[in-house]
Amino acid sequence: MKIVFPVAGVGTRFLPATKEVPKEILPVLDKPLIQYAVEEALQSGLEDFVFITARGKEALESHFAPNPGLDDFLRRHGKSHLLDGLKEFYHKNFIYIRQKQALGFGHAIALAEKAVGDEAFAISLPDDLILSERPAMAQMLEIYEKYRSPVIAFMEVPRADIPRYGIAAGPFLEERVFRIEKLVEKPALADAPSNYAVIGRYIMTPDIFPLLKREKKGAGSEIQLTDAVVELMKQRQVLGYFFEGRRFDAGTTLGYIETLIHVALHREDTRDFTRRILRDLAKNEKL
Repeated sequence: MKIVFPVAGVGTRFLPATKEVPKEILPVLDKPLIQYAVEEALQSGLEDFVFITARGKEALESHFAPNPGLDDFLRRHGKSHLLDGLKEFYHKNFIYIRQKQALGFGHAIALAEKAVGDEAFAISLPDDLILSERPAMAQMLEIYEKYRSPVIAFMEVPRADIPRYGIAAGPFLEERVFRIEKLVEKPALADAPSNYAVIGRYIMTPDIFPLLKREKKGAGSEIQLTDAVVELMKQRQVLGYFFEGRRFDAGTTLGYIETLIHVALHREDTRDFTRRILRDLAKNEKL
């Protein structure tokens, strides 16, 4: 199974930092956001990666490509270990497809059709960093293998946040798994069927592609994957899955700050230092 990373977005929330640097390359401590997403996929058994990119995203390709000059420099200075986490990607299958027009998330996924072929495929949005003992995508693959139906990741959100998400409802088939019967993209509070929010992990089947091609512009005047999924639900069962783990919205400035602090508090080499800083701030600042 291939996994698709839609990474063509401009990253306006992080301007001016993202004027020349893709937001997916912004570091969470010493590792870029996109690497967390690719590592999750690799740990889930996926080794064929499809990136939907855009002009100005060349740094993404460079990050996962060998750099003989840097490798040689690090080797001569006894620092080869600094790239150990990247070397496992050097011989994987990376495919890059450029989205020439920003027509929406659904349009980006449609561009992956030739690369994916007539097979089920995964989708991962790097902005949603999910930290868990068992990779979130591995959990979803297990559900897909059991039901052989498309699977979308979900979590419950506060009522005030509902208009920011795709929202769904439906009967539960087992703990954490429900059949989606209603799905609305960024509804008003009065129109929301629940507080079950779509999170950026999907397993889709290839019958989504003809539906994406037919879709007109939806929420945000863009081609939405959600609208095509609603049409797919008329043909087959689509499942929602409440994953085990904690999700961070690293695609917003406030969520990015939370992500940095959480990761720093849970890494052995940064934990004590971060705790000390937070204690000092709480003591000396009017928080």
